[in-house]
Formats: sequence, C-alpha cells, structure tokens
Amino acid sequence: MPVATRVIACLDVDAGRVVKGVNFENLRDAGDPVELAKVYDAQGVDELTFLDVTASSGNRETTYDVVRRTAEQVFIPLTVGGGVRTVDDVDRLLRAGADKVGVNTAAIARPELIAEIAERFGAQVLVLSADVRRRLGDDGRPTDDFVMTTHGGRTPVDLDAIEWCARAADLGAGEILLNSMDADGTKDGFDLELIRRVRAAVSVPVIASGGAGRVEHFAPAVEAGADAVLAASVFHFGELTVGQVKDALRAAGVVVR
Repeated sequence: MPVATRVIACLDVDAGRVVKGVNFENLRDAGDPVELAKVYDAQGVDELTFLDVTASSGNRETTYDVVRRTAEQVFIPLTVGGGVRTVDDVDRLLRAGADKVGVNTAAIARPELIAEIAERFGAQVLVLSADVRRRLGDDGRPTDDFVMTTHGGRTPVDLDAIEWCARAADLGAGEILLNSMDADGTKDGFDLELIRRVRAAVSVPVIASGGAGRVEHFAPAVEAGADAVLAASVFHFGELTVGQVKDALRAAGVVVR
C-alpha cells in the first residue's frame, strides 16, 4: 500500500493568538489556536503545526499553555516549533502535549543540537524547520541556488539549503518542513524545484510549505516529491477547506487519508 499523503494546517502563534502575515511580518489576527485546531480536526486534517513566530523574544509560557489546551481538545499529531534551543525545551514541549518539535535557528548555530535531540527522544520527534530563500545574483534577481534563513526568515545565512537539509537528516532529523520564503504569501503555488532538489538529497519525509493558494497547487508538490503538504492562511480565512484539498489530491490520483 502506498503511504498516504498528509495534509497539515499550520498555525503561526503570537502571544497566544493565531496570526498570519507574509514572511512572518505584518501579522493579522486569525483567531484562537485551540478553536481553529478543533475546526481543522473536524475537517479531517492529518496534523497540526504550531510555529511560535515571536518565540525568540517573547514569553514561552504562553506557547506551553496553548499546546496544553490544544492537546486536551484534539487528538491528531501536533508539531511545535519556534525558539527551541535546547534538549530541555524539547522535553517541556513534549510534556505539554506536542508530538514533534521543530528546530531551525538554534540547529544552524549548533548542528550538534539535532543529534542530541534525536539521541534522547528519537528521530521521529524531530522536525527540521527549513526556511529557505533563493540566493540573489549580482543583478538582484533570484538564482537557482537555495540558501537558509534564520529568525523566522528575516536573516539570510550563507548556507546551502540542500546540503543543510541532507546534513540535518544525517544528524538525526526525522522530517524536513521545507518552507519557501519566496513563495510564502504569493498564493502562486509551491516552489517545485526546491521540493525536487531536497527530495533528491534526503530519504526522510519532506513537508512542502509556502505558496499554496488554490486546490490545484497541492498535487504538483506531491509529484515533485513532497510526502505532506502544508497551508496556513488559505485555511484560516476560509478560502479553502481541508476536505477540498484532499478531494483535489484524490482527483489527481494521490492517496490521502
């Protein structure tokens, strides 16, 4: 039996509320995370991802409270990322009710963190959250090279994104949350070349993120190599439902739950 493609709803959380902007900026309120989680659960979403978009500077306890309340209300896998710097951070989030934890900035600063988390909790709980941009050429135009960013996509890093995803998987990351910062907010579709390049470099599951705007955008991401597809604002503001996305995937011959 082929493995079913997962449909994931992403909730960017700031101070206990779901927000949505472009590249985590110009945020607007999209509702209570627990209530939205219940809506997506009822729609048949396969997983939820919470990203604490101001965790680097904000109060972490708010996030733990949101995770606890959500875990009490819905019983689907919950990934939490944003501001995770230590093994102890992972431990606290898992105890609060998270099933998986995403790391980005701290892992780039100290790659050993990936191995430490995987060794203690297992690779299945560790998601590499990769916020990727195309490198700009001397003319200021995007090239075919991809580089990493940190701090919610605000800080570019001179680190090849494809090589970093492969290294992270070797170190113990069990999954790659692949977010195209260039496509984020465009609603023009996923960056298929980015998905193809990372798919060729890693054997762990790849989650496509950034750019979803219409139901027709999801199947090409799967064809490019994604094991799961993720969307945020199109779900939050009622432009698409999880059911519509799954129907479109089925119509394209993709196996879904």
